[in-house]
Amino acid sequence: MGANSLDSEQRDALEEAIQSMLVELSEGDGAMMWMIDSEARQTWEAADNEADRDTASSGITEIAPIDLSYTDSSTMVRVASLSLAYDAVFGSHDAAAFIRREEEKLVETGEDDGARQAKLDRRAAQQSAAIDRFHERAAITQELGKAIQGNWEHVDSLLSQFNDAVASDGWQSVGDRIYDVPWIDSADPAKQTIVAYLPDEEGDPGASITLYVSKSVHQNAQRYFKEASTQKSKAKGAQAALASTKQAREKAEKRAAKDAAAGRLRSRQRSKRFWFEKYRWAMLSGGHLLIGGKDAKGNDVIVRKHLSSNDLYFHADLHGAPSCSLKLNDGFAPNPNPSEVIPEGVTSLQIVQNLAEGVEDARELPESMHSEAAQVAVCWSRAWGSGGAAATAFHARSSQVSKTTETGESLARGSFVVRGQRNWHRDLPLELAIGMAVVNGAPMPVSGTPATISENFERWCKVIPGREKKENVANRISKATGLTQDDLLSCLPPGNCSLEDHGLIQP
Repeated sequence: MGANSLDSEQRDALEEAIQSMLVELSEGDGAMMWMIDSEARQTWEAADNEADRDTASSGITEIAPIDLSYTDSSTMVRVASLSLAYDAVFGSHDAAAFIRREEEKLVETGEDDGARQAKLDRRAAQQSAAIDRFHERAAITQELGKAIQGNWEHVDSLLSQFNDAVASDGWQSVGDRIYDVPWIDSADPAKQTIVAYLPDEEGDPGASITLYVSKSVHQNAQRYFKEASTQKSKAKGAQAALASTKQAREKAEKRAAKDAAAGRLRSRQRSKRFWFEKYRWAMLSGGHLLIGGKDAKGNDVIVRKHLSSNDLYFHADLHGAPSCSLKLNDGFAPNPNPSEVIPEGVTSLQIVQNLAEGVEDARELPESMHSEAAQVAVCWSRAWGSGGAAATAFHARSSQVSKTTETGESLARGSFVVRGQRNWHRDLPLELAIGMAVVNGAPMPVSGTPATISENFERWCKVIPGREKKENVANRISKATGLTQDDLLSCLPPGNCSLEDHGLIQP
């Protein structure tokens, strides 16, 4: 009903309803959600944590900031705000829900291999439909060819009469009169064809056929038989392709089941990376983050942007070693609600920025953590490939690190002056460890000292200087875990390695 067709009484009623709704919107401070049934409402009301509410949200059918008269009040629940209602339907924006959803994308299962499996399913369905379509076309064209032969005299008469008319009056004149002929539907001068009808069982125009007027009845029939043969060949090709697709799908399912049983995560390219992945990074005890420059430019950025007044500066006692920052507040914490689909032994972590509540300076962190940071710093330096078993590093306050010398000269990119007292760490072992984790839902290797990694990761390996190229080491770990080779290369030390496996490669 259009607005201009309403009478005055209907307009008044509509205006009153709108005003009432606006009042309810302005005065209301909550929202309503309607569940699919009373049982779903009870499930929602019984949910007392984020995970249970996330599960119960599947029963929501409607949300609104006001009461909707057409809904069933027995299935309605109230929430504090419309934002909470949206979060319930579309997924909470808090870190835990986001991480859980990301984690559920990681694991390959025998039932679903993500986009790859769906692509194979779609391809199989398309190929199966194409086979049916080719067979149908082959049958139709075969029958039309037979029908042309069965109506030889009729077709021959049409061709003869049409060709005589064209010879006498030309295509244009015949084309203008063609619609008066009941047995011919249309003519195409460019293609030299006509669309004609074959007689049905009662002698009336029935099935339509395309005839080349320059060809005989036999040649026109053979063209249909040839087309039928072509469609049959296409059907055979599609059947072979379908068999190949089914084989690929079965292979993918078996591989996915095998990977799931072996605890491998799904390898996938990430469009976005965490800010600390631009640098060398490691996890220390308590989850604290240590970052270091990968090159001279990275060293400059570490000191300029990521060495705050309450962080600590670490450096190996070697020229050209990375400048490192022990972050007071940034780091990792165990995910309290990890997804159940993550393979056994894979640690679920979330990124946090409030690790050191109550601590004002990284100098107040345990000395053991300072030693850890120093150990990682020397492993990131050329000490790794020097042939020694230990090395030395120091740490200093951020205020002691400067880009200018006492004479006021500016240093080269990546170089710094450390003034004042340095805190030395000697006889640091050249050994690291790598643990298998998902961080905020992303599959990642996490490096650190063997003590910290072994304490926090069930699947890990120890890395020491050795003879095996780091590229080969990364490839071995990648095949066993599903972690990407690029991520593994980023966390391995700068040189040849040797592995001591603790469940990372062989769970």
